[in-house]
Amino acid sequence: MRYAIEVRGLKKSFGEVQALRCVDLAAAPGTVLGVLGPNGAGKTTAVRVMSTLTRPDAGTAHVLGLDVTTRAAQVRERIGLTGQYAGLDPNLSGEQNLVLIARLLGASRRQARTRAHELLERFDLAHAATRAAGKYSGGMRRRLDLAASIVRRPEVLFLDEPTTGLDPKSRGGLWEVVRELVAAGTTVLLTTQYLEEADQLADSIAVIDAGRVIASGTPSQLKQAVGGQVLRLSPARPEAAERLVQLAEWAIDVKARNEDGTVVVPVANAGEAQAVMARVGQAGIDLAGFGLDEPTLDEVFLTLTGHRAEARDDERTKEPAA
Repeated sequence: MRYAIEVRGLKKSFGEVQALRCVDLAAAPGTVLGVLGPNGAGKTTAVRVMSTLTRPDAGTAHVLGLDVTTRAAQVRERIGLTGQYAGLDPNLSGEQNLVLIARLLGASRRQARTRAHELLERFDLAHAATRAAGKYSGGMRRRLDLAASIVRRPEVLFLDEPTTGLDPKSRGGLWEVVRELVAAGTTVLLTTQYLEEADQLADSIAVIDAGRVIASGTPSQLKQAVGGQVLRLSPARPEAAERLVQLAEWAIDVKARNEDGTVVVPVANAGEAQAVMARVGQAGIDLAGFGLDEPTLDEVFLTLTGHRAEARDDERTKEPAA
């Protein structure tokens, strides 16, 4: 199979810090590859390598069949990139920023203005078209930055935590733009700490922690790795939660968790859930509620890494900002 994005054995160090430790990634054409991990995991470094901004120490990276180190100019002509920080001229208006980029990419004045107006409307920025970008709110700058990355309608689009700082409405709007691009044939690599975002958009997911890919697959496959389903138990008395954890672990020999008074128990099937419920009933613990459903990607990440996807203080400085 020919991949739109293919990374093999990628390594990159900054001094004594190993940002990437033999990373493998692949995305089929016209799909979304979600890359999950906390700050410092190596996500931004991987994006910088794939988008030709950083040279790897070892390994290979191909985008649309092109080696990013030997054919960087050709790669740049066919990709779009939205980094963690907006790359806009704060003194130009939103419209002027987009027109300038379109002109630099070879569009005529009329084509550049037409495309700029299309994008300003699409990203709900038409009302601020003539305002200096430096006076935009953080969410508006983020939307303008994304609009700038798709002026040319790229074949591959790299989105490095694109919805950080956006309100729910803006985030939902960005999700719709991503879906439209993919439907038109664009391949998207999306890094995110929002597990719901990956669940909503990604066809496949790679989980990165401490510079390594520790798991990959479709969202459903990764959820199956947790045990297929989770049983959630809410005790009538919050102080009984730890006792429920012990009972669940005794019943089916799994690692249960107390999450703010709700006990989460990974189970392989309904039979295991019944075994846990039977043990709870025998112990006479009253429940305020219970349910059996699929694990969330948040629970998958916690199971795989031992911590949640948010940034950890000891990891924040390991990865250069994009």
